[in-house]
Amino acid sequence: MPHQLFVSPGACSLGAHVVVRELDLPVEIVLSPPRDPASRIHSVNPLGRVPALLLDDGTVITENSAILPFLADLAPGTSLFAPAGSAERGLIQSWIGYFSAEVHAGGFRQVNRPERYAEDPASHEGVRAQSRRTLHATVAHIDRHLATRDWLVGGRFTIADAYLGVFVRWIARLGPEFAEFDALNRYREAYQARPSVLAALAAEG
Repeated sequence: MPHQLFVSPGACSLGAHVVVRELDLPVEIVLSPPRDPASRIHSVNPLGRVPALLLDDGTVITENSAILPFLADLAPGTSLFAPAGSAERGLIQSWIGYFSAEVHAGGFRQVNRPERYAEDPASHEGVRAQSRRTLHATVAHIDRHLATRDWLVGGRFTIADAYLGVFVRWIARLGPEFAEFDALNRYREAYQARPSVLAALAAEG
C-alpha cells in the first residue's frame, strides 16, 4: 500500500497536496472531510484533523510542519527544499513555523472559531475583531518580505510557498482591509497559476 495523504477541500492540507503534485510522489490522496463523523480521518488521526500522512508501515505523521519536510525528503535533491544543515533549509522551516503558529493558529483559527477562546458568546465578536487586527499585522510582515521577491526563499518555489498559498487564498476572503497587500495579491495569482495547484484544487473539488 502506498503512503496516503488525508486532505479536505478548503483546508490547510492543500499545501501538502500541492507538494505531492509538484514532486509527482507515489502518494495516494484521500479526501476526508473532518466534520463528517464517518470520515476515515477519525480513525487515522485521533484529533480528527488534516493533513495526516499514513505511511505504508502504518506510521501516522500529522501537522504541516512535519509533513511538508517529510514529503520533500522523499525526493532527495528537490529544489522545493534544501540540504540538511544549510541556511536555506533553516529559512524554509522558519517560514513554515511562522505560518503555522502566527497565521493559522494565532490568526485564522481565532477569527473563524472564537468560541474556542471565549465561552461567553457576547465576547466572540471582540475576539474576532482583535484577531483580525493581529492577523493584519502578521500578513503585512509577509507582504513586506515578498515586495522584492517572487517566492519566499532562494528565488524559487519551495514547500514554504506551497503552505503560504493556502493562506493567501484565505486572506482574499477577509474583506477590503486585506486587499491592500499588493505583493500578496501578485503572489496569489502566481501560486494559483501553477499546474500543481490547479491539479490539487481540481482533485479536491
